[in-house]
Amino acid sequence: MPMPVGILALLLILLTGCMHHIHVNPLPTGPASTTIPRSLQITVGPLALEGADHRPGITLLEWPHQDLSQAIIRYARRRETFSSVFTNPADLTLHIATKLALTHRQGRYHYHIRLQGEIHEGDRLVKTYLAEHTAAGSAARWITASDREPIESALQLALDDVFSRIEADRPLYTDRIDRPVR
Repeated sequence: MPMPVGILALLLILLTGCMHHIHVNPLPTGPASTTIPRSLQITVGPLALEGADHRPGITLLEWPHQDLSQAIIRYARRRETFSSVFTNPADLTLHIATKLALTHRQGRYHYHIRLQGEIHEGDRLVKTYLAEHTAAGSAARWITASDREPIESALQLALDDVFSRIEADRPLYTDRIDRPVR
């Protein structure tokens, strides 16, 4: 009887030691195409994970909410689309929902990020943005980098997409403040 318990304990130790703790640092591919002279508060909702075959969760992958939130805030600050970016109340609020789905096809893992951002001015929804990007990973998930690098790449593409569209919609966010006072 002690032998099966020992094997089970060894398996649990091995599985916990193989957990991929994700830390990403997506960087903007370039500076903002235009700036919006308003402050922005970013709030990030819980991350939804979906594994291969549409099962909830991705085995042996942990991407802390705090890391995702900090990555998005760092990205927004570096891109400089807005005059300032905060986690505290500001002129505008960007609520972000993120889903990461992992699939396996053609002998490789694929990491699909779905990012939805809603910009609010006070209680009023101004506009919703949706971006979906996939990055191919390796054939095996043996080390943390095999998950981290494609996740970071897909997130960066999604953020580039959302922020490019926000910049293209600059008049939505500046018309009221650019109009002369009569």
